[in-house]
Amino acid sequence: MFLIKNATVIDPNSSYNGKSVDILINKGKIKEIGKKISHKTAKPIAGDQLQVSPGWLDIGAQIGEPGFEHREDLQSVSAAAANGGYTALACFPNTNPAIHSKSEVSFLKNHSELVNFYPIGAISRNCEGQDLAEIYDMANNGAVAFSDGAKSIASAGLMKRGLHYLKGINGLLINHPHDVSLGKGGQLHEGEISTKLGMKGIPSLSEVLMLKRDLDLLEYTDSKLHVHNVSTAESVKLIKAAKAKGLKVSASVSIMNLIFDHTDLETFNANFKILPPLREKSTTKALWKGVQDGTIDLINSNHVPLEIEAKKLEFAYADFGTIGLETVYALLNTHFGDKLSVDQLIQLLAIAPRKILGLDIPKIEAESVANLTIFEPNKTWTLSTKNIRSKSKNTPLLGKEFKGKIRGVINGVYHNL
Repeated sequence: MFLIKNATVIDPNSSYNGKSVDILINKGKIKEIGKKISHKTAKPIAGDQLQVSPGWLDIGAQIGEPGFEHREDLQSVSAAAANGGYTALACFPNTNPAIHSKSEVSFLKNHSELVNFYPIGAISRNCEGQDLAEIYDMANNGAVAFSDGAKSIASAGLMKRGLHYLKGINGLLINHPHDVSLGKGGQLHEGEISTKLGMKGIPSLSEVLMLKRDLDLLEYTDSKLHVHNVSTAESVKLIKAAKAKGLKVSASVSIMNLIFDHTDLETFNANFKILPPLREKSTTKALWKGVQDGTIDLINSNHVPLEIEAKKLEFAYADFGTIGLETVYALLNTHFGDKLSVDQLIQLLAIAPRKILGLDIPKIEAESVANLTIFEPNKTWTLSTKNIRSKSKNTPLLGKEFKGKIRGVINGVYHNL
C-alpha cells in the first residue's frame, strides 16, 4: 500500500488534471484521491514538487531475451525501463529466435511484471525481409504492431504486401527508413565531420529515398504506417505533407538524435555511434520543430544494449547503438524543460504511443488500476554505472549532471521506489 503525498496530476483524461492531491494505492488500484489523506500503514511517497502521470510507454526498445541475454534480459530491461519512468515497452522483434510467431509473442506477454511487454511481431520470417511472417496468429495472440525492427524493410514488394495484409486486420506497420546500400560501410553522418575524420558517411538520402517509397506505398494501400526514428529535416517535411494529405502515418524521433549532432563524434566516442546517425545541428532544430508542431508524434529511447566487447574497439569496428531507457526524461527536462510543457511531455511519452498502438490509456481516477509514473522535475543528479539498471553500460552520458529524476513507477502491484 502506498500514499503519494502532494503530487500534481498530469493527465488530460483525469478530473484531477493540474491539481495537487494525495493518492492512496492499495492492491494495485487507486483507492482514494484527495487532500490530506492519512493512512497508518501505507508507505508515504513524497518529494520536491512531485508530479504523477499515466505510466509511460516506449516503442522500439531492444530487449535482448531470448538469445542475447548477455546484453539484456527481461528482468534487467524491466528494471531499466522502470528506472526511466516506463511502465510498458513495445519491444522490437530482433531477438533469437525472432518474435515471428505466436509462441514468441505469448512468451513475452506472459513475462509482463514490473513493466508490461507489448510485442511488435516481425513482418517477415526471422526479420530476413523475404517472406511474410505469421502475422494473423501473432495479432490474435497480442502483437500490437509489425516490423523488422532494427532491420529496415529493403524490398518494396514486401513492404507493399505487408501494408496490404495489415490493412485487412487494421494492423500497424513500423519501419525505420534506411537504405543500407546508399550508406554501406558508413560510420557516421555524411558531411563535414565525416570528411574531417576521413570516414565513410551515411547520407541523409539513405533515409529520405526509402521514406518517399514507404509513403507512396502507404497511399497506394490505404494502410497504417509508423515511421520510426526520423533523423533528417527532409523527412519531417515529407511526413508533414503526408499527414496534410490525410495518410494514416505517425512518426517518432530518438532522444539522442533530438539533442546531439555529428560534432559529438569528433572525439571518436563510440557510444555516440548510433543508427540513425547523429546529423547536423540544423537537423536537430528541424526535428525539434517537428515535435513542437505535432509532425513527430512521440520521442523514443532507441534503447540498444551492447556488451563492452562490441563497443570498446576502434571507432570503425564498434557496433552501432546506445542504451537510452533510463535517461529520456532527464535529457528532455534538462535540455528542453523551458520549451516543453509537462502536458506536452506526457503526450509524447504516455498518451501518443498508446494511441498509435491502439492501446487503452491509463487514467488517474479513483478505482482505476494504478499505472503511474512519479517524477521530480527539479531534482538534480549525476549518471553513474551504479544507478544504471540495464545489464549494458554503453552510454556516452556517464558523469553528466541532469535536472529531472524519476522517483518511481507503480504498475498494478509492482513498484520501483
